[in-house]
Amino acid sequence: MARPALAFLLSLLLVTAAEIPPNLVVEGVPPIPPELRTQVEPYLNLGGASFRGWHGARREAMVTTRIGDATHLHRLAEPKGKRVPLTRGPEPIRNGAFQPGGTKLLYVADQGGDENYQLWLVDTADPKATPARLTDGKSRNTDAIWSKDGQWIAYATNRREVKASDIVLVQAADPREERVLLRHDTPGWGIADWSADGTKLLLRVANGQEDTRLWTADVATGAKVQVSPKTGRRILAQARFGDGDRAVFALSDHESDFLDVVRLELATGELRRLGPAPRWDAEELALSADGRLLAYTRNEEGWSVLHVRDLTDGRERALPAVPAGVLSALAWRPGSHELGFSLNSEETAADAWSVDLDAGTATRWTDRTSKPKQAIAVPAPRVVRAPSFDGLSIPALVYEPDPVRFPGKRPALFLLHGGPEGQSRPGYRGNLLYYLNELGVALIYPNVRGSTGYGRRYLSLDNVLKREDSVKDVGALLDWAAQEPRLDATRFAVSGGSYGGYLSLACLATYPDRFRCGVDNVGIANFVTFLRDTSDYRRGNRRLEYGDERKPEVREFLERISPANQAERIKAPLLIVQGRNDPRVPVTEAERMRDAVRAKGGRVWYVMAKDEGHGFVKKSNADFQFLATALFLRTHLLD
Repeated sequence: MARPALAFLLSLLLVTAAEIPPNLVVEGVPPIPPELRTQVEPYLNLGGASFRGWHGARREAMVTTRIGDATHLHRLAEPKGKRVPLTRGPEPIRNGAFQPGGTKLLYVADQGGDENYQLWLVDTADPKATPARLTDGKSRNTDAIWSKDGQWIAYATNRREVKASDIVLVQAADPREERVLLRHDTPGWGIADWSADGTKLLLRVANGQEDTRLWTADVATGAKVQVSPKTGRRILAQARFGDGDRAVFALSDHESDFLDVVRLELATGELRRLGPAPRWDAEELALSADGRLLAYTRNEEGWSVLHVRDLTDGRERALPAVPAGVLSALAWRPGSHELGFSLNSEETAADAWSVDLDAGTATRWTDRTSKPKQAIAVPAPRVVRAPSFDGLSIPALVYEPDPVRFPGKRPALFLLHGGPEGQSRPGYRGNLLYYLNELGVALIYPNVRGSTGYGRRYLSLDNVLKREDSVKDVGALLDWAAQEPRLDATRFAVSGGSYGGYLSLACLATYPDRFRCGVDNVGIANFVTFLRDTSDYRRGNRRLEYGDERKPEVREFLERISPANQAERIKAPLLIVQGRNDPRVPVTEAERMRDAVRAKGGRVWYVMAKDEGHGFVKKSNADFQFLATALFLRTHLLD
């Protein structure tokens, strides 16, 4: 009788071993049952196609979709046409830009998620052309941008020194011809735009999330002039030259708690809003090549609302209808009034769309690149709000399973976003629909204080010594959920990534009797060691958010609230996921948390990828992560 049982066990081990990608280190995760893989399979291929821009010389859209294990750039010669790959290889390519008026493609890629981005240039007119690397293969290179005539490329680099952010110019016709325009010994300098006449760059330098300065730099001499106001703190994001290079249009909190479209007069420094006082944040901005139409989106309780303003008369233009959702990557097609963008809706993963203001038409360029093998129910969310300890209203998106298939009280998974300058927004839930449709688990997405989308004051309410207040906000939503007739307060789980990983760990320590289990994905375990070990170019910015650990009173606070120092309070089983090459939250944070919980007798499943950084992006790794998480929740939340 023992032999069949042994054979069955060996078969499970073989299936599990075959499913673990070679670059994963897996500890404590039991064998994944074949039936789980079968049940989850339809939810593992729900990817979309994100819009990334236009061809430089003709009406063709560029999108990202997956080839094998990684995401790559493709072009579409017509709406819903054949996707032709522009890039290939084992590493994902997420962004690129065509040469204005030409066929060369500039794109960026890192290695194993290390975020040391390299610039590559390839002429797409020659299908046999070999991409040429423009950078040294080691440093971090960002903000690459074409001049309007397509002859030059400008980018920021730290190749001279890790904390530097130098500005370099490269000749597109001969990339060996380059010139260092400016040297900066501090991080944070980047390129926002290139003037239409090619004589100036628009530079930005950020001092944390709430203070951005804009400068112009003369391309011939490198002479630099600050053009934003020299006094006061304000955000100036998405900045673009306009009005014949006489002005800059940007998103700013000027005279408002919310981001709005502003115009900065370069000659006088006058800064003014273009419309009435806003009630929600603007979030993206794009200016048509002729300077006439300015497009922007406004984030209204998480949903995007698209606006187009005619700068010749200041009026809003009527727009053709598109589905409700979240819009991103706005870009005008060269020489036209056609605006492209990605649209992520509740019904489908990201797809490429465009609206033509002259024709009054909306065009869908892609229709979900991977189709599910079976019909997948997609419930709509509702927005709830709960009063926190100080009366502040805390919003959350809530998705509930089908009450017919899953009657009575249901378990719930709290999903905490990263950032903390981020926001959980409506949109296609992808593989998380498995939890709703197959396990009957409700999904709750809190937007605790510190989230974007709700104004500058809300964004700053968790800074430095106020960090624990965001944990209390989760507690307020726990109290709300405990009173909901459809939710089972004895079966709650928490999960988060990056800063959300810290919040997940903090919630397990603060509310040890209210969560059955928790997931920490690339989360901060100890703020002091995190600030010491994060990449040098990030440290100053993170100190503004979390506090300067070199100050004794701040250090004491950070040590006290750090989850690794509260491991004895964590009673619930924990799943930790981490990429070894993560430049933001180093792998040592995951190891520190794993070891601290185990030392106190806690239960930890651990998954670490040798070829990933701040989150898993390679499909084989991401699929195993999801299988392990699904098994973890079935084991500890449902049973």
